[in-house]
Amino acid sequence: MSEQQVVIITEAAAFQIKDMMKQNEEEGSFLRVAVHGGGCSGLSYGMGFTPEAEENDIELEQHGIHIVVAKDSAPILNGTVVDYKESLMGGGFTIDNPNAIASCGCGSSFRTATEAGTPENC
Repeated sequence: MSEQQVVIITEAAAFQIKDMMKQNEEEGSFLRVAVHGGGCSGLSYGMGFTPEAEENDIELEQHGIHIVVAKDSAPILNGTVVDYKESLMGGGFTIDNPNAIASCGCGSSFRTATEAGTPENC
């Protein structure tokens, strides 16, 4: 697993992330991409800003954005693409995880062949 391929941020997503960092005065922070237990299918994604990397993080840089992923989440996220899409209903981030074998209608909950997580009722 190449560390640079754990999470791939598209140029469109990077533009939105940089804009959000500026609006929230988070310039210089890391973007944390995470996996948590829960959601309809057992696992759910999380994204947010953090001022520094932790000891157990993999650090990446793409499109000028410093990204951190916890080492234990890396196999679950390996190859995941974070994009930003505009539509008539507005815009939003999309996450395409090639490891997900099941997901629910909300689009933010999933499971993999090796990680079922902790499913919750919707």
